[in-house]
Amino acid sequence: MSEKQKMLAGQMYDPSAPELTELRVKTRLATEQFNRTSITELDKRSQILKGLFGSTGNEIYVEPTFNCDYGENIHVGENFYANYGCVILDVAEVRIGKNCFIAPQVGIYTATHPIDPIERISGLEYAKPITIGDNCWIGGHATINPGVTLGDNVVVASGAVVTKSFGDNVVIGGNPAKVLKQIPNVKS
Repeated sequence: MSEKQKMLAGQMYDPSAPELTELRVKTRLATEQFNRTSITELDKRSQILKGLFGSTGNEIYVEPTFNCDYGENIHVGENFYANYGCVILDVAEVRIGKNCFIAPQVGIYTATHPIDPIERISGLEYAKPITIGDNCWIGGHATINPGVTLGDNVVVASGAVVTKSFGDNVVIGGNPAKVLKQIPNVKS
């Protein structure tokens, strides 16, 4: 298996492998270009993101600055919006449904490292995918950790640290995040 195949399979991999290093450089150049665009270049912004992400809906809007590792592992649905300062570490797949809104300074992190210090200092790492359902709203400064799945219609409170998965129709918040309330009468 190549290091990229190991990475995408959730196995320990070497991020310094040439194929991965080249891809990260290519991605950094694309995000640099995106982050330098003017507010008057909305079509150019959209074009850069659609070329960078693995898949998107037609309507996608991201405010600069935006950063990610690979881009191609990010899949967003129709009517996606991310506000200023969004960081998506897409070492594994990140799948975000339709009609999702991300507030400023949100971090979505698939990358993780071994707990054992000897393994950690070896430089090897691994990742766990993240899935966010349809119609979700993630509040400012929230952090979504590796391996999390959020159902449809989930609201993540500002500053929440999401360390585990949650089903549909809930408001979650806190550190670690927990259900704060159910969202009643949701129409699909």
